[in-house]
Amino acid sequence: MILISEDVWGTPFQKLEGSFPIVRNDDLWNNVDELKSALKDATALVVRNRTKVTADVIAAAPKLKVIARAGVGLDNIDIKAADAAGVVVVAGLGANAVSVGELTLGLALSLLRNVPGHDQVTREGNWIRTPGRELSGLTWGLLGCGATGLATAKLLQGFQCKMIGFDPYAKNLSGIELKSFEDVLKESDVISIHMPSTPETNGSINAATLKLMKPDAVLVNVGRGEVINEADLIEALKSKVIAGAALDVRAQEPPVKGEMEQIANLILTPHVAGITKESQLRINEILVSNIMKVLNNEVATHAVGAIKESTK
Repeated sequence: MILISEDVWGTPFQKLEGSFPIVRNDDLWNNVDELKSALKDATALVVRNRTKVTADVIAAAPKLKVIARAGVGLDNIDIKAADAAGVVVVAGLGANAVSVGELTLGLALSLLRNVPGHDQVTREGNWIRTPGRELSGLTWGLLGCGATGLATAKLLQGFQCKMIGFDPYAKNLSGIELKSFEDVLKESDVISIHMPSTPETNGSINAATLKLMKPDAVLVNVGRGEVINEADLIEALKSKVIAGAALDVRAQEPPVKGEMEQIANLILTPHVAGITKESQLRINEILVSNIMKVLNNEVATHAVGAIKESTK
């Protein structure tokens, strides 16, 4: 049985219906006990980012052979526990990179040209033509130069931006000058965050590091919400330490409505950077192909753990 615990579906999954029973429950991620119970007979689990696939959850699934992650981040899956249990973890890494890159540029352009502000005042019947900034020729800083960072950089080539980046795991990137974390903050006009949530990255954008940025710089986060200390960002935006920010990700998702929603120079979107019709089709095709391979005792092509075929 294939268990889908979140809103993951599409035409590719119809290929599985003829060969394997499928149980779909988009809200199952929100009830750990029900999730564990449903996993007793599951050979495959399909998740997005809300299902916390912990060691306990994996232990409750004795027949589980494969976990398929519809997305990029893997921080909601205990990959070590999956490896230890002989469960293959697969993900469509890179399949939504262009989608993330496009929204990153869109958010940055909206901040630089104050699109939300102009929209609001125009709807109110006013006609106030205040100048914005051109993206062309600015310095764009990438915090994280993995698949989404590189996709963003490729899209930026037409804007003739100087591109600098910080990534402790990257070397010799074409068109991107690698610098220290602090130098990227100091020198950039636009900064986009593509970093995962780790003990090293969490809270790295805080009161002290925000003060390193230019006062007219803007910040776009399409990585993980935990990277930013949200209280410090709120204060930095209110006191004009930086010019603006856009957050597609939050430390808590969905977030509790509060002060952040009242800030004019902040754009908020609900973790949709990687979600387009095109990217979801690509991801679903990868997941379905790999689920079928693992359940048919073949080697997975998109395994992200230490094992590529189930030991069960």
